[in-house]
Amino acid sequence: MLAYPHERFSSGIALTPEMVHDYALAIGDTNPVHHDPDFAATTRYGRLIASGAHTAALLFALTASHFSAKGSVAGLEFRVRYRRPIFADETIQLEWLVRRVTPNARLGGHIVELRGRIKGEDGKTAMGATGRVLVTERL
Repeated sequence: MLAYPHERFSSGIALTPEMVHDYALAIGDTNPVHHDPDFAATTRYGRLIASGAHTAALLFALTASHFSAKGSVAGLEFRVRYRRPIFADETIQLEWLVRRVTPNARLGGHIVELRGRIKGEDGKTAMGATGRVLVTERL
């Protein structure tokens, strides 16, 4: 089996303002709270923050990296809930837990249901997520 119930996997990432700026520009997010420290200082956040798309993509990518080391993986669906900002100079912890693994003969693999989160440097959850991926053997 390529995935197991209760399996956990995680990764730490040290964000930088340059990384946050570059990602936001690459996806067309020109919100100055991701680019301009002077502007960000005047907002409720007080400093630069990473875009929600960026942090969600980091969490989703961890599933691809983890399961592709064992087989083939395709994302089916993800849902996120933002709880607090993730700062552009913060080291974050990405975490996933496999909740259920269900064989699916029609798709030729297993549907893996996941619960994940991103924790900030303060140890608190900044973003929660659920997801489903298809994991199959490689041909």
